[in-house]
Amino acid sequence: MMRLALPFAALLVACTPTQQDDLTRRAAKNAVRPVLAERFPGVPLEPAADCVIDNANSTELLSLAADAVTGPTASTVEIVTNIVSRPATLACLAAEGLPALLN
Repeated sequence: MMRLALPFAALLVACTPTQQDDLTRRAAKNAVRPVLAERFPGVPLEPAADCVIDNANSTELLSLAADAVTGPTASTVEIVTNIVSRPATLACLAAEGLPALLN
């Protein structure tokens, strides 16, 4: 797993801080979507993934971004589940995810 994450880390070094953050968040989102689809079927993926990414800390984002290279693991599921259980994430899901279900 570490071998596959090295190209991602090398790519980050070549970017500005804003580009690094954007790249990390996009990669992390790619790891989050399959977990959300499997664990929370029927939840609109894009709003839910945005809520998870917006409520992840930097360590979690980096772990999720690395998991995007290798594919979701048990660690990915654990991180996403922890983030989803936070009050701020639940509030985001209620505000962003549920209206999409009702439309």
